[in-house]
Amino acid sequence: MTTVRIYQPSKVAMQSGKGKTKKWCMKFETKDPVLAEPLTGWISSQDTSQQLYLSFPSLEEALRFAKEKGFHYTVYNPTLVLTLPKNYALNFMCPRIRGS
Repeated sequence: MTTVRIYQPSKVAMQSGKGKTKKWCMKFETKDPVLAEPLTGWISSQDTSQQLYLSFPSLEEALRFAKEKGFHYTVYNPTLVLTLPKNYALNFMCPRIRGS
């Protein structure tokens, strides 16, 4: 049976937005060994299913698709990152020292 990995992609490090983190992705796991070409150093494999990348708008749709096709699946839940909204003026404020 085919094994797939279902996950939510993380935020791109070069951008501050979270635009592509809402969807769920499915990638196929492969057991075929990855070989390095001796001349160029490029990595190749005989299994082309590892190049396949499917995206779904919700986790339920990704699970339903995997069950319909008979795939074994593993769901990787995203780690929640708490970000506090900041104001630009906070960069220039001095913390006040209060005496008792």
